[in-house]
Amino acid sequence: MTITITTSNLNGIRAATRKGMLDWSAEHTPDVWCMQEVRAPQSAIDPIFADIDEQYVAAGKAADGTDISTVNEVCKIKGRAGVGLLSDLPVTAVRYGLPGLSEDVDTGRWIETDVTTPQGYGLTVVCVYMHSGDVNDPVKMTQKYRFLDTMPRRLAQLRDEAAHGGRQAVLCGDFNIAHTPKDIKNAKANEKSSGFLPEERAYIDTWIGEYEFVDVMRDLAGDIQGPYTWWSQRGRAFDNNTGWRLDYQFATPELAQSAQGFVIDRAPSYDARWSDHAPLSITYNV
Repeated sequence: MTITITTSNLNGIRAATRKGMLDWSAEHTPDVWCMQEVRAPQSAIDPIFADIDEQYVAAGKAADGTDISTVNEVCKIKGRAGVGLLSDLPVTAVRYGLPGLSEDVDTGRWIETDVTTPQGYGLTVVCVYMHSGDVNDPVKMTQKYRFLDTMPRRLAQLRDEAAHGGRQAVLCGDFNIAHTPKDIKNAKANEKSSGFLPEERAYIDTWIGEYEFVDVMRDLAGDIQGPYTWWSQRGRAFDNNTGWRLDYQFATPELAQSAQGFVIDRAPSYDARWSDHAPLSITYNV
């Protein structure tokens, strides 16, 4: 069985909907869709999720015509962050928040769901929205590093469960870090910019090296420049493909080895975009 997992930063679910997100979802209906930067109250999220649910039913993706599973967490700070997840696979458990963090600014940034395929393959999908950080704002950089420093304990647990016959795991989201110079168009000019600081990039080195998570898209794409998933709204960054790769799927080894291919749905033109990020979809043969 193949399943498609998509991760996409919406840059606001209401704005994305106005700009055509539902046209995209009607066409693609991924089996699991992780959303970041939802930035809306529950009252605004619910009707949009209901519209997507109808699309899945119409596409025959919802099991026996029943509703898809939807979960989300609204950030406790109004207008900030927010993560959501939709699945046409049965969800057997949901966990909110990165264990070890309890400040309001860290809410709406981490959701875990356990899903199971009809064949019984168990998978933990984590939807992550990392703090963006700002080198000119020490408070924001402290928040980002605190989140990064808290992650390894949970990564170790997910790694160990997968290694001992339990659920495989995949962390999907906007991590707000370009890992290597191949993940950013102008590496040299951004060496002192948040999102490409050596200290930030070293965390991803550790996830891959010590905790054995695989950067699935890079593994599939190989040693090439890009492709990117985010382009600044300023200037002609999108038109010139002056981008950053900020959106990832980090998977445990068994799941990563089952990856068949990836697609970054870069819009055909600047005015056709429904977010400043493009969705990253990976198909796994599980």
